[in-house]
Amino acid sequence: MSTPNIERPVAATSGQPTQGPLTHDELQLAGRNHSMPLEALHDDITPAGLHYLLIHFDIPHVSPDSWRLCLGGAVSNALELDLDDLRARPAVTMPVTLECAGNGRALLQPRPLSQPWTTGAVGTAEWTGTPLAPLLEEAGLAGDAVELVFTGADRGIQGGVEQQYARSLSVADAMHPEVMLAYAMNGQPLPLQHGFPLRLLVPGWYGMASVKWLTSIEAVTSRFMGYQQAVAYHYLQGPDGPGLPVSHIRVRSLMVPPGIPDFFTRRRVVDAGPVMLQGRAWSGHGDVERVEVGIDGEWMPAHLEPAAGEFAWSSWSLVWVATPGEHVLRCRAMDSSGALQPTEQVWNYQGIGNNMAQRVEVTVR
Repeated sequence: MSTPNIERPVAATSGQPTQGPLTHDELQLAGRNHSMPLEALHDDITPAGLHYLLIHFDIPHVSPDSWRLCLGGAVSNALELDLDDLRARPAVTMPVTLECAGNGRALLQPRPLSQPWTTGAVGTAEWTGTPLAPLLEEAGLAGDAVELVFTGADRGIQGGVEQQYARSLSVADAMHPEVMLAYAMNGQPLPLQHGFPLRLLVPGWYGMASVKWLTSIEAVTSRFMGYQQAVAYHYLQGPDGPGLPVSHIRVRSLMVPPGIPDFFTRRRVVDAGPVMLQGRAWSGHGDVERVEVGIDGEWMPAHLEPAAGEFAWSSWSLVWVATPGEHVLRCRAMDSSGALQPTEQVWNYQGIGNNMAQRVEVTVR
């Protein structure tokens, strides 16, 4: 039995743009990964089961009894630590908003082929772990060390390259005090799908930097050229690089969809009269300083609350007096760097960092 409106290309390649409907390969990815339902924007802290999830390869089976973190390479004192060793070290807990770099990819036209996110690839959890910098100091980085390579236990093939998922940070970025090795999420041990027993957490950066199922940290004396660092996660206008590497989260705001949804289209239906519009805004490039709500193209300032943490989202709200008919709502934020969310798409080949202002169609009855 065939399925309508689903295509399976002869040779689908991640990143290639298409004008067609979702492909079979994209639907497989969408079934394995999930967005945060936008109604969860009501909560300062996203429950673990509602937090967005992206798994590149398979969830590895890691035994906490035999698991070890190896910190080596260009260091004077290589370390091997188990989970008890890490839990015995000074701990910090902080709320951090994480967002997938591909959030908004499926809204681009033409659509780059990969995980087909719309807008919900985000979440804010309270992460507990130990800061990375003291561990690096204890290991004694060599004077010519330039980067730290973080490797996870998940393994697969991407771009024709067999690999373990690995990313690097410069020594300067890795030494930032907020960067941590996280072993708990919302007060509980890391869920298996979120990197149990240990993950890197790099606040302010898109989620690709926060390597899950972390097994090793290696100090290297030259730039790391692994696939996830040198090929994936770049702002490109075509298939050939090098492009600009992806790092910090672009400013974004999202609205809790008002009223009630139509089951299939998710179009919103509200009753006429005062409607409380609310949502969240965040940025990895500075504090959110302003949120505006567009009602049928007319923009007005929203009330903005203080952020839930230095690296967590802020709450905003606005009362809309809804009149009967069809309406288009939008929201956009500006951060302290002066960056403002665009109202039109800014296209790139990998579908990265699409922070175009959200559009919500509403019927007022």
